[in-house]
Amino acid sequence: MRRTLRLLAATAALPFLAGPSLANMVYVSNEKDNTVTVVDSKSMEVVKTLEVGQRPRGITISQDGKFVYVCASDDDTVEIIDTASGEIVGSLPSGPDPELFVLSPDGKKLYIANEDDNLVTVIDIESKNVIAEIPVGVEPEGMGVSPDGKTIVNTSETTNMAHFINTDTHEITDNVLVDSRPRFAQFKPDGSEVWVSAEVGGTVSVIDNAKREVTHKITFEIQGLRSEQIQPVGIRITADGKKAYVALGPANRVAVVNAETYEVEKYILVGQRVWQLAFTPDGKSIISTNGLSNDITFIDTATDEPIKSVTVGQLPWGVVVAPN
Repeated sequence: MRRTLRLLAATAALPFLAGPSLANMVYVSNEKDNTVTVVDSKSMEVVKTLEVGQRPRGITISQDGKFVYVCASDDDTVEIIDTASGEIVGSLPSGPDPELFVLSPDGKKLYIANEDDNLVTVIDIESKNVIAEIPVGVEPEGMGVSPDGKTIVNTSETTNMAHFINTDTHEITDNVLVDSRPRFAQFKPDGSEVWVSAEVGGTVSVIDNAKREVTHKITFEIQGLRSEQIQPVGIRITADGKKAYVALGPANRVAVVNAETYEVEKYILVGQRVWQLAFTPDGKSIISTNGLSNDITFIDTATDEPIKSVTVGQLPWGVVVAPN
């Protein structure tokens, strides 16, 4: 059944489509109140709130910006939102409890981690058909795809591994042991490395993509916080490959890491329980979702200082920014 669109009264007069004078729209999945909040990245104000399926988490957008895909985890499906109308216009099949996914570089396939059945599901977006189901470790979550589209990496929370999968054969080629409860996998823009966060282990493992070996371990220390409060989850790396941002969960901070020396350069205080991150297309800002404070924080990537926090829905989890 088509779900209704709710406008926030204070911003009802704002147009939904981003024309030449408007900034890119930011889409935030709120897992507790089953909504997606739409924020104008220029004004940093909420534009609309969209009602979606149960427990939305992973979220991404098509390359042309026409469709947002969101994991409705408790409905066992991926919903498709038309960005022009704000309405749900279809769904994609997935296994039980889809949590995170990644879009192939050509925009034709979606790789979904299904936590409850230990599978990665490969979906053809145009036909909406399942192409493959790939057995992986226990409780798969993180998904990363190489810039050339030849390799995907899935992380399994309980097995504590990063699984390297050939996208042509849909077979695992390598398994790399990382620290406890790996949450996220992010390739460097040149494809040379994969960064994998370990939430319980408190580290980020840097894996050489050619050797399939861990070459560096990044650790985090924050004065006044116990080590168990520092839980790396979302990771994003700048387009030039020189700097990385790591969301640190209940530490309420985003770490800034020199991606060439692997040294932590700064900790940015944001909201409570930081989950995921997304750059604006121009790379001038990065946005964090702060689950327990029910807001997102815009961070200036030139100064690595927070610009503004914006209240969204309950338990914001995922974030994606429209490319146009």
